[in-house]
Order: sequence, then C-alpha cells, then structure tokens
Amino acid sequence: MVLTSLGGLGLFLFGMHLMSDALQKIAGLRMRRILEKVTANRVVAVFAGTAITAIIQSSSATTVMTVGLVNAGLMSLHQAIGVVLGANIGTTITAQIIAFRLTDVALPLIGIGVFIKLFSKREKVKFWGDFLLGFGMLFYGLLVMKEGVQPLHAAPWVSDFFVHFSRNPLLGVGVGALVTMLFQSSSATVGLVIALAYSGLLDFPGAAALVLGENIGTTITAQIASIGTNVAAKRVARAHLLFNLFGVCIILLIFPHYVRFVDFITPGDPLFMADGRCPFSARHIANFHTIFNVTNCIIFLPLMGLLARVSAFLAPGETKSRVFRLESLDKRIFEAPSIALDEARQEIEYMGKEVYSMLEITEKPLIENVGTEKMLEEIIVKEDLVDALQKEINTYLTELSRQYITEEQSKEIFSMLHMVSNLERIGDHCESIAKLCKKRNDFGIEFSEDGNKDMYLIYHHTLEYLHTIMKALRDSPKNLMEIVRAFEPKLNAMRWEMRVNHMERLKTSVCNADAGLVYVDMLTSFEKIGDHAYNIAESLSGLK
Repeated sequence: MVLTSLGGLGLFLFGMHLMSDALQKIAGLRMRRILEKVTANRVVAVFAGTAITAIIQSSSATTVMTVGLVNAGLMSLHQAIGVVLGANIGTTITAQIIAFRLTDVALPLIGIGVFIKLFSKREKVKFWGDFLLGFGMLFYGLLVMKEGVQPLHAAPWVSDFFVHFSRNPLLGVGVGALVTMLFQSSSATVGLVIALAYSGLLDFPGAAALVLGENIGTTITAQIASIGTNVAAKRVARAHLLFNLFGVCIILLIFPHYVRFVDFITPGDPLFMADGRCPFSARHIANFHTIFNVTNCIIFLPLMGLLARVSAFLAPGETKSRVFRLESLDKRIFEAPSIALDEARQEIEYMGKEVYSMLEITEKPLIENVGTEKMLEEIIVKEDLVDALQKEINTYLTELSRQYITEEQSKEIFSMLHMVSNLERIGDHCESIAKLCKKRNDFGIEFSEDGNKDMYLIYHHTLEYLHTIMKALRDSPKNLMEIVRAFEPKLNAMRWEMRVNHMERLKTSVCNADAGLVYVDMLTSFEKIGDHAYNIAESLSGLK
C-alpha cells in the first residue's frame, strides 16, 4: 500500500514536471512578453503572475523567479507582490484540472504522447508529445495514488485520525503546511488530499483545512530562495508568507461558514459515496482552493502598500544601487529557461552599452589630444567591468546550457557566447586606443592636419557603426546585415586609403615616424572594432 501510494505520487509529480517543461517550451516567448507587461499597475501584475503560474504549473517556481528578478533589480517590490498574489491563483489551476477526473483517458494520452515524441521530426510537435505524456502521467499517478490509499478505508484508526482535521482545523492546517514543506510542492499536497477525499477517508472540512495549510507550506520555497539575496528580494519572500498566513487566519475565523459557502455553490454532495468513492469531493476541494486564493487576493490587493511596509519591517535594511548588473543573472530563474535567456540578453545589452561608452569617451583625447589621463582611468574601470561581465555571463550561459532546453535555445546560447566574446574584444581595442592617446600625449606627438581629419572621419564612422550594433542588441532588426554591409566595407576602405595617405605624408616629411606608428595602430584598432561588430551582427542574424 505504501509503495503503491509513493509510486503514484512519484508518477504524479513527474507528470506535472514534464507537462510544465513542455508548456514552458511551447509558450516561452509568450512568458517573456507577459513579464514585460508587468508594470506599476498592481492588477496587471496579478494577471501576469496568474498566467505565468498557469503555464509553469508551479507557484513555487514563479515565486522563486520573482525573488530572483527583484534581487536583480529588474522588478520592484510592489510589482513582485502583485505577481506572487497572482501566482497563488494560478497554482489552483492544477487542482481544477485534477478535479475533471480524466483518469480514464490517462493511458491513451500517455500512448499518444510517446508516439508523437518518438516519431515526430519537428521539435515543436515533440513538445506537444511531452505535454500529453506529462498530462497522462499526472492523471495515471493520481489513479495509482487513489488505489494505493483505498485499503486504508478498512482501518478504523485511520478514519479516526482524519476525523481530527474536521474537528480541529488548526491541526489540519499544521499537517497540510508540514506535508507541503516536505514535498516542496503545493500541487502534490492537493493531489494527495483529493486522493484521500475521493477514497472516502477524508471529509470536506478536513480536506479544506489541509488545503489551507498547503497555502502556508508553499511559502517555504520562497523563504529558502531569499537566503543570500538582497533586502528587496527578502521582502518579497516575507510578503508571500504574510498574505498567505493572514489569509488563512481570516478564513479560520469563519471556517465552518466558508466551508458551507463553497459546498453551496459547488454541485453535488462531497460526502456522497458510490462504490466506495466520493465522486464530488475533488471539485469541492478544487473550488475551495481557488475561491480561497481569489478571496485572499481581493483582500490584499488594496493593501499592497501596507504589506510592503510590514515586509520592510520584517526584513530591515537599505536597498543599494548596484554597480554591476551581472547580479541579475540569478540561477533561481533556471526554472524557466526562456526567461533566463531573456535576462542574459538584457545583460549582454548592458555590456554593449558599456563597451559603446568606452569608445565614446575617447573622442576628445583622440581628436583634440586633451584629457587623456582622466579618460584612460575611466576606460580601465570600464574594461574591468566588461571583463567581469564576460566571465559572469559566460558562466551563467554555460550552466544554463546544461539544463533541459530546446535545440533552438541551445543555438541561442551559443550565439550569445559568441556575442559576449566579441564585445569583450571591442572593449580591448577601445582600451588600446585610449593607451595610444595617452602615449601620444605623454611624448608630445602631433598628427598632421590631414591626419587629424582622417582620424575624425574614421572615429565617427566606427562610432556610428557600433551604435547601430548596440541598437540591434535591443531591437534585433530583420535587415541588420543589409545595414551592416554598408558600414563594414566602407570602414575597411577608409583604413586602407588613410594608410596610403599616411605613407605619402611620410615621404614628404609632413608626418614623422613616431606619429606614424601611433597613427597606424589606431587605424588597425578601428578596423578590428568593425570586424567584431560585424561578427555580432552575424550572431544576431542567426548566421553564427
């Protein structure tokens, strides 16, 4: 009996995980768009949290991702609270699906899912196979669990034990919280409660008490995830615990009336038995779960400001502005690879802005030969940042590539690694230009008038070229290669023509040898920047 029940629970959890992964891969881009819509509007944040959790099929995963995004500074505390409120509603979708009692089609769904997965050549079709396989395994696991606990019905002490949950809801809440902390899955607890109630071992009030406890137990995941994070992320975790805990306390005050209300609006009698089964119990439990979380959301939605202040009291400290954006690459969001990729993309965009600013601040020292000391100091600081970003982004993307990701996502990771490498090399060439400017200033080297004009032209052409690439990191235009092909040949031609002009000036002694060496090295650095910019454009266009 124990082994059968554990096996059923294992199938249930594995099926839910497989279904969740498949849904993420099918709707990954939509998930990113949902997150982009999360604004200061608390209602929008709630809907976003609900939608994401309905896709992921795990409120814990959504909450952990939210903690990670707040820790990264990409989401405010108020936005995060709204998302987590929505996550509580989204997680009830699992219970509603379970209540449909689709156990009769579980094995056919598993068969169809495996058939699609094995014989389909298209990756997206295979994801649907995974979804059907996971969906079928979820219901088959539930069926095995129900069969496993059925013999308990004959043991009087078991019935006496579960009766305590009806008589003492606080005990049920405590046990529900403990079981959820143990499983690290609220859906697993709900599935187990439904299996017990369906077998007639647990009445509706007792099941409702366990479900209330599950809502407290599920917050432990966020508390664990907040360890080692910044103050704002800790406050999100505390807020999650607060509104679930207070929500449960409010319902406990009116527990008998609330149970009767859910029973009144849900068809069927949860205690009705036929062939040793309670067919209406599952829908009653699912509705209780959903109505509780919707009610909780309605209560606390207008009180988000107060909730944020109490959370700040429980997690004291000052939120500090970050020097390094690489903190946002939080491994907690590996739960959703599509979102993790989006965060990596934002970090690469940030890295690109830093590299562009390195070239930008060389203008005056390069053209006017002034301020070289201060400029070089700034360049060295930025170069250290760019090197750190490269190391962190590469490590993050490498670890992400080891997760269960799609072939398309794997290609995107390879492309990102290529872009990061090229951005770092552009930073190196910007540093080389800065050092050449410093050398020219220290040794009093002056370019000829024509040399200065040429330097002005190639600098601004390269700057415009790099600016186009930086915009493409954000917008990814479809005609990027057409735009870039207008820049790259011109830059190479400019460098060649300017070298020829320089040789002519050397022959006529208009330019001296020392100035010539610095001048040629600068031209080479600009050409190399253009080469790496072209490589980035190819990666963005899917050519590398």
